[in-house]
Parts: sequence; C-alpha cells; structure tokens
Amino acid sequence: MYNHSIMHPAIKLRHIRAFLDIAAEGGLSAVARRQGITQPALSRTLAELETLLGQRLFLRQGRRLVLTEQGALFRHHAAQALQALEAGAAALRPGTSGTIRVGVLPTVATRFFPQVVLRLRQILPEVTLAVETGPHHYLIRMLRAGSIDLMIGRLPSPSEMAGLSFDHLYEEDVVLVARAGHPAAGRPAAEALREAPLILPPATALIRASVDAYLVSLGLAGGRPLVETVSLALGRGICLASDSLWFISRGVVLDEVERGLLVEFPTGARFLSGAVGMTRRQAAATPGLATLEQVARQIAGRAAGG
Repeated sequence: MYNHSIMHPAIKLRHIRAFLDIAAEGGLSAVARRQGITQPALSRTLAELETLLGQRLFLRQGRRLVLTEQGALFRHHAAQALQALEAGAAALRPGTSGTIRVGVLPTVATRFFPQVVLRLRQILPEVTLAVETGPHHYLIRMLRAGSIDLMIGRLPSPSEMAGLSFDHLYEEDVVLVARAGHPAAGRPAAEALREAPLILPPATALIRASVDAYLVSLGLAGGRPLVETVSLALGRGICLASDSLWFISRGVVLDEVERGLLVEFPTGARFLSGAVGMTRRQAAATPGLATLEQVARQIAGRAAGG
C-alpha cells in the first residue's frame, strides 16, 4: 500500500525532531547542547534532511537560521505529524504516564497556573506537566514548532494567529506598582512617574505597546527606563530597594500586593487591560490536553465569580 510514498524512506524521526527544534530555537548550538550532541553532528543531520527532501529549509541571517518558505510549510506538517505519532503511542498505553508540554508567560506563572497544576494533579496523577517559561516571542515559536502543546498568557497579535486558536480565560490589567511606603504614595500616577525611576516591560512584551500609549497620553514618552523586565524576582527586588515604579501585569505581582509589599498607583486607563487565555495549534491532540484546558477554564471562572 505504501510502496509509492512520496517521502524518502531514509528520513527518520531524528531528522524531524532536529528540524523542529532548530526551527524553534533559530540556531544550532542550543539544540545541540540539549540533545547532547556536537553542533557539527546536528548540522549534518539537518543537511541530510534537506538533501532527502530536495529543498533548502533554512537561510542564515547573521547568527540565526530563518525558515525558507518551503521550510515553514514543512514545519507545519511535520509538527502535526509528530504530535499525531506521540498521541498514537500514548493511546496504546492507557494508564501510563504521559507528558503535556506547556509554555507559561509571567502573567499566569505566579498565581493562576500553579492552581491549574495542583488541580490537574488530582484529576490526572499519571500525567506530567513539562513547563517552559520565557518571553512571548520565544514561546510562540516553540508552539508553532510543536515543542510545546499549549501556551498560556496574553492574547497574541493578529499577525501571529495564523494556524493557531485562542481560548479566552479572563481580562487582566497592567498596573503601576511600587514598594509600600513609597514617598509618592497617594499622589496621582502622572506626578509620581515624572519623578521616580521607571521599570518598563521589554519592547518584545505584548503589554509594552499599551504602556507606551499611556505614557504618550501623559506627555512622558521617550524617557529612558531604569531597566526593562517582566521578571518578578528582578522587578520586585528593584522596587523594594528603591523608589522605582514598575508597569507590569497584575497577575505577576498579585501576591506581593496582597501581602502589602507592593502598592498600586491607580492609572485610570481602561486600555491598560487585555485578554489572557490559552493559545494552541488548531490540530493539537495531546492526551490530557483537553482536561488541562477544562481545568484552566474552571479556575478562571471561579476567579471571575469570586
């Protein structure tokens, strides 16, 4: 039945995995380290795949490898095929441990996602969650490459949504926070921002555009921030040790605000709010993924109702 397959019989699963990992990372060195092989060996694997397919899959731009049009097309189908193979293997071993790979953005990492992890453990104790953290652009590349099954965080931009679907969970504000006892506490945010050092989200963060728009509305555009970060450890540390003000998603600092370590400066800007939810490939079918998504919806619903 399969004697006339279009795909070259010498293409192996290791070729596909290597290709998808390189596409997600945009380079060879990190993938080679993770796979425990040399970079030349990984380069040979990629060259073999390109020869067997008869297509150039990557172009080099500086230090990065960028997918060609043919490479992007092949990645789409290769990721779906690998996902289907893993789902098929898991289906043959019901009751054994499986893994769901989730990319988690900072806005859900502190409070929301830990609740999802603990609830899912009660329902599916045999399933392991392999969690990747990092900036949005990194996680969405991993999602497209099939390296993660789901990304939880802010709604991606419309230009990023081709082939993906977004399931809305809740709305979340970007807040302006500082240490408890800040000398500008109780004063309007605009006044405090004119005097205090500022911590901004990085330019690549999804919330940065709305923060910039808010600063423009106050006539404060173009100022140089003390640092750019969405890291809780770094942002909290700087705030607690200085008079800095930090624009950050409320979910990142919710615990610190509730414990009284940080305080919010009301901005009155309704546009400093956005959707948080689950982004996935439209064809994803990892065992247990639907259960995880349902748990996330239930927890988000309880939070909204409470």
